[in-house]
Amino acid sequence: MGGTSRSPTISTRLQQIAQQAVRYPRMVFETLAHLMDVEFLREAYRLTRKDSAAGVDGVTAREYAENLEENLRSLHERLRSGRYKAPPVERAWLEKVDGGKRPIGKPTFEDKIVQRAVVMLLGAIYEQEFYGFSYGFREGRSAHQALQELRRTCERMNIGWIVDADVSGCFDNLDHGLLRAFIKQRVNDGGILRLIGKWLNAGVLEEGILTYPGKGTSQGGVISPMLANIFLHHVLDEWSKKSNLG
Repeated sequence: MGGTSRSPTISTRLQQIAQQAVRYPRMVFETLAHLMDVEFLREAYRLTRKDSAAGVDGVTAREYAENLEENLRSLHERLRSGRYKAPPVERAWLEKVDGGKRPIGKPTFEDKIVQRAVVMLLGAIYEQEFYGFSYGFREGRSAHQALQELRRTCERMNIGWIVDADVSGCFDNLDHGLLRAFIKQRVNDGGILRLIGKWLNAGVLEEGILTYPGKGTSQGGVISPMLANIFLHHVLDEWSKKSNLG
């Protein structure tokens, strides 16, 4: 991702959303998509990594930047009119330390910009709701911080043993219906929900074959960590909090 300092105008917009989320914890946000104007998309572009491989359209970040303003205006018009189409995600495989392989998706660069814009909006809301013990894929948080907090907690509570567990295939197995239902509890903006639906159903291109998995969200997608965190907040973190495990 690019630099972390945001445009003052965009920061103000996001701060206002965050303040509403804190002030009205039961509020359902229904008017967010209109905020993704050309200026907002330009900021999303700035925050999008430029060194990743091109997606199925073959367009690199450098090529997209050659006609940036024209491309962003075209993108905004397609989003505004509902004509934006989420391209399939190209799948590659990465070797894991245990000898297995992990699927990684390669969205197109333009799609990453749109995903980044939606993440900015969702983050302004959900960062006010996610629990303090949640560290994965959150801005300003890291695995090292999680380990430090775990160490402090163990020392404070005199804990002598730890059970380590992993959610197997989390990204690949997210239930689309449940995910949509969770999101609607806080965000019921038609434009945002349609975009999320398009990403969930965009399909996966692997070795020239296009498939539609019907579940999960692509690892490598900018939106995927946010969607996974929303899902896990409801099915894991809420349970953990109620069980006094967090």
